[in-house]
This record gives sequence, structure tokens and C-alpha cells, in this order.
Amino acid sequence: MRLFYSLMWWLALPLVLGRLWWRGRREPGYRSHLGERLGFYGPAPGPDRQLRRTIMVHAVSVGETRAAEPLVEALLRAWPDCRILLTHMTPTGRATGKALFSKHGERVIQSFLPYDTGFMVGRFLRHFAPSVCILMETEVWPNLIAGCAAHSVPVALVNARLSERSLRRGKRFGGLMMEAARGITLAAAQTEADAARIASLGAPRVAVTGSIKFDVVPPEAALQTGAMLRARFARRPVLLCASTREGEEALILDAYRALAHQPPGMLLLLVPRHPQRFDEVAQMVRERGLSLARRSALPEGSNGEVDSDVLLGDSMGEMFAYYAACDCAFIGGSLLPLGGQNLIEACAVGKPVLVGKHTFNFLQATEEAVAAGAALRVPDAGALMSEAARLLGDEAARARMSEQALAFAGRHRGATVRTVELLRQFIR
Repeated sequence: MRLFYSLMWWLALPLVLGRLWWRGRREPGYRSHLGERLGFYGPAPGPDRQLRRTIMVHAVSVGETRAAEPLVEALLRAWPDCRILLTHMTPTGRATGKALFSKHGERVIQSFLPYDTGFMVGRFLRHFAPSVCILMETEVWPNLIAGCAAHSVPVALVNARLSERSLRRGKRFGGLMMEAARGITLAAAQTEADAARIASLGAPRVAVTGSIKFDVVPPEAALQTGAMLRARFARRPVLLCASTREGEEALILDAYRALAHQPPGMLLLLVPRHPQRFDEVAQMVRERGLSLARRSALPEGSNGEVDSDVLLGDSMGEMFAYYAACDCAFIGGSLLPLGGQNLIEACAVGKPVLVGKHTFNFLQATEEAVAAGAALRVPDAGALMSEAARLLGDEAARARMSEQALAFAGRHRGATVRTVELLRQFIR
């Protein structure tokens, strides 16, 4: 099966590279470092007597990179003689990693992970020679795992999650995914349910550590930016729709327009998950006759109020600032059957949270947040706007949900410490 899988990769490679070049029209980062995606690199990282080992952490995109922050920081503290090799698949993930970890200088280096063929993976492993390969969340790559076994590199899948939907998809590939699962030295799962599903694929050792995302601390600079934005909103009630996906923005904008701006002055802060869609969403706003401001066009400082109907959050790395600036937050990807995005960051800032019906990517965390009174579930965009309007008009209800959100986030911290303890046996 893995031989057939590799053959499919080689046959698809011209299309994959063509799509990469096509996406590069809007996001030039997709056309950068192309050699890395094919397993070609410059000079190997120079020898450093103080950095005796390389720990690889693979975080595919922005969400995984931000989730990896507490783990990377903990690894750097626990092993002062290590270098972190942070790998990605998207340029936005790479940019996020640079913003988070450039302060560590040569102790954190970055690269794109090559496409999952034995040839490319082999060149990657020989070039960087990692002591351990740490994969974040759902990143199971059969040839990478097989290559690590051939080079005696242990593989740890941490902050691991696997939905029922993904499990069914994985079982369709039968032997391929089960071989990959058996090659994972250790899986540190977010929940008992995730652990059971991962074990059912054949992973030999699975532990439950909780979600590292609860250990992410809102950066002080982001909170200050949020306070600056909040000042520019004056006393307007603000609904943040965070990490929205394709198809959701139209539903949200139609429901917002139908609400007739109740409560008065309500500002819709709309932040699409994918930056290549910023202009498309801006056009949707204009087509509905709503006034628009863009975060990227706001002058620096706190002068000048935002008086538009919609503020488009078209900046990178400011999600914590947006959470800090809003009064309540809707978590995107959940109005349509896309699985939902992470609600933990909103809870960590103490914001009341609204989610749609489709949260299978973060099911347990969402269910627990709803049960704790930190989040409310809504069936559709109309109900989202009605519930948001109710909360924005009820300060006492928002305060109660805010307290519950902070308590919920606090109760689940500690996954990073548990994960590092499990990794100690591989990083000696």
C-alpha cells in the first residue's frame, strides 16, 4: 500500500506543483523555498558544541504552530543543548513560527516539510538528522514515519486528536494508515475518546495528556493591541466572527443585515481563516450595501473611531488582539459541516463564545465549554445574530459567561508538562 501511495505522489507531483504556483499568485509565500518541498536544501545547519541535538516539531499551518508554542518553549527550557527544527506545509504557518520564535535565534530553525515520498523524506532526514520527530495533532505521513524508523528516529504524535469522521476515512486506506500508526512510537492524545480511536488504528502506545492549546498564554503585546482597537470602537458592542470559512461569511453578513443593527451600533468584526480570501470577503460586504473598514488600512495609534458596519480583520497573527477587543465571539467553521475551529483562545481571554452545530474537530472541548456555561450553541446564522444581540445587550449575562470561560480554560491547563515528561525518554 505504501508503494502505491508513493507512486500516487509522484504521479500527482506536476499537479501539486502547478497548484502551488497558482496559489502563489495571491500568496507569494507558496512560491518561496520550493526546493525544501522537494527535499533539497542549502548547507546543513552548522555544528554547534552547545546545541548537540535537533528536535523536530512539525506544525502544518497557523493553528498548529500557535498551539505548538508552549511545547516549543518548554522543550527549549528543558534541554538547553537542543535546537528546534520547526517544519510547516503553509507559508502562513511558517510566518507565524517566525513571529513566535525568532527571538530564540539559531535555537529555532524553520523549513517546509518535503512532500511525502521516500526519496524526499530521506534527503530531509539525512540533512537535518533529528533526534526525535514530533508531529502536532493529526499530521500522520506514512513515508515520513517509515523514514524515521529506518533512521532510528522515534516519532511522537502529540496534542493528538482523531474524530470519528477522520477515523472512518483512515480505515478506508486500511493497511497504509495502520502501518503508519504502528510506526508511531508514542501518541499523546487530547482526550480519552481520541486515544481510543488512535489505538484502534494500531498505535502501540497511547497516553492521554489533554490539549496543549489550553497552555497558550495571551501575549501581552496582543492584549495591548486589543485594547487599542477597543478604544477605536468607542462604546459600540462588538461581535467577532473568528476564523470563518468559505460559505459562512455570506450567511453571517445576510443575518447581520437582517438584524437591523440591534443592539444599536453593533460592529461586526469579521476574520476569515484563510488570508487569500480577504479580498473576496471584502467584496461580499460591499455587495450587501454595508460599510467596510479593513484592519490593514487603519492608521497606527488609537486616533479615529471605526464607524463602519463591518471591520475586516485582514491581518496575520492578531487573533488574540481581536478576542481582546470584542464583547463576544463566534468560532468559525461550525455553521457549515467543516468541523469548527478552536474555541480555547477565546475562553483564555474570558470572552463569551458562540458556536454552530458542526464542531467535530474540537468536539469534547466544545461540549465541555457549553456544559460549563462558557459557550452557547446556535443552529444557524440567524440564531447566531439573535443570540449575539441578546448577549451584547445583557452585560450581566456576558460577565457570567466571561467568568465561566476563564474558569474553564484554567481547569484544563497542564498538558504541556505532561507531554514533556513523556518525551523525556526519547530526548536524552
